[in-house]
Amino acid sequence: MNDAPKPEGLRERKRRETSRRIADAGLKAFLANGYDATTLDEIAAAAGISRRTFFHYFKSKDEVLFASLGNHASVVKASILAEPPTGTAIDIARDALLNIIGSFQGAQMMATAKIMRESKTLRSRRHTGYLQLEQAIFEGLCELRPDQARDSLRLVALVTVVALRLAVETWQQQHARHPLEGYVRDAFERLKTEIR
Repeated sequence: MNDAPKPEGLRERKRRETSRRIADAGLKAFLANGYDATTLDEIAAAAGISRRTFFHYFKSKDEVLFASLGNHASVVKASILAEPPTGTAIDIARDALLNIIGSFQGAQMMATAKIMRESKTLRSRRHTGYLQLEQAIFEGLCELRPDQARDSLRLVALVTVVALRLAVETWQQQHARHPLEGYVRDAFERLKTEIR
């Protein structure tokens, strides 16, 4: 039996490319015009598609903006499940975050953060994203370490997200002077120091 993944077909590749083109066009429009002033028609035109086609890919312009961030929660959970169950739960969670941070594009994250700060609607969505990340970390740790106390794993998930938020805020305040990975490592080291 062959368990190798099937290569991506032409239809899937075109769909992924169109989705990426829409997200890129949306981000550029948001930066140029502001989130609230940007219309779906402007995004569709910039992406070279019709308004109707837009809705085959996204339900709203919120989704366009968040598409640039990707689905980090599920990726972090998968990364946790790929870790060996040895070591501390907090190290496993930290390592899972560090595994995906390398895929973040600094300029795009900074642009997205700027847009989110300027819109009240999007600020609440960002909070929801952190809650989803916390839940994904908790679920991943529970699956990886089924014998460990759930309260302990919940605590690890909470402090992991807090450390990440602090790292991202510091990184943004310093205008991405250094890679985000260093800020995340520093936040976890400070956390460990304070807990001891």
